[in-house]
Amino acid sequence: MAHAASDIWKKVAAFYVIALIVTAIALFVPAGTTDYYQAWAYMAILFIPVLFVFVYALKTDPEFLERRMMFREKVGAQKKIIFAADMLFIVGFLVPGLDRRFGWSQVPFELVIAADAAVFLGYLMVIVVLNENRYASRIIQVEKGQKVVSSGPYSIIRHPKYLGTLVMYLATPIALGSYWALIPFLSLPVIVVYRILNEEEVLLRELPGYAEYCKKTRYRLIPFVW
Repeated sequence: MAHAASDIWKKVAAFYVIALIVTAIALFVPAGTTDYYQAWAYMAILFIPVLFVFVYALKTDPEFLERRMMFREKVGAQKKIIFAADMLFIVGFLVPGLDRRFGWSQVPFELVIAADAAVFLGYLMVIVVLNENRYASRIIQVEKGQKVVSSGPYSIIRHPKYLGTLVMYLATPIALGSYWALIPFLSLPVIVVYRILNEEEVLLRELPGYAEYCKKTRYRLIPFVW
C-alpha cells in the first residue's frame, strides 16, 4: 500500500511540475516577457489551490488521485472530442501572450480581477463536484461498484463539473488580459455539449440507475435551460 501511494505521489508530482512548466512557457514565451501580471495571477489561482487538493487527496483517497491521472480515453468519439479540446487550449493559451507582446487588447485592471474571481469560482465548483463524486475521472468510464451520485450539485444538474469548467475557462481570456483569446475559447461550450451527449450514452448503457436519475434531474448543464 505504501509503495502504491508513493507511485501515485510521483505521478501527481510529475504532472503538477509539467503542467506548471508548460503553462508558464505557453504564456510567457509568446509574451516575450515575464512582466505580465495577468499571467502570474492566473497561474497562482490555478496552481496554488490544486497543490493543497493533491496533498489532501493523497492522504484521504489516493485511489481518487489515481483516477484523475488517467488521460487515455477508451471511447472513440471522446478521443475526437479531446483532440478538438486540446487544439482549442493550445491556441487559447498562446494568443494571450501574443496579445501582451503586441498590445492588441487593453483590458481594464478591474475587469481582469473580476475574471480572476470567476476563474476561481469555477475552480471551486469543480473541487466541490470532485469531493461529491469520488468516481469522477478525466476519461469516460464506468467502474465496478460505481453508483449514481445524485446529492449536492448533482441534485440540480447532471454535469456540474462541466459547468464549473465552462465558467473557469470562458473567463480565462479576460483574466489573461486578452479579448482576442475569447475567439477560440467560445468554441468550448460546443465541445462540452458533444462530450456530455456522448458521455450520457455510455452512462445510460453501463451505469445502473442512471436512466432513473435523468428522469429525476432533468437538466444537464444549466438549470431551466438544458
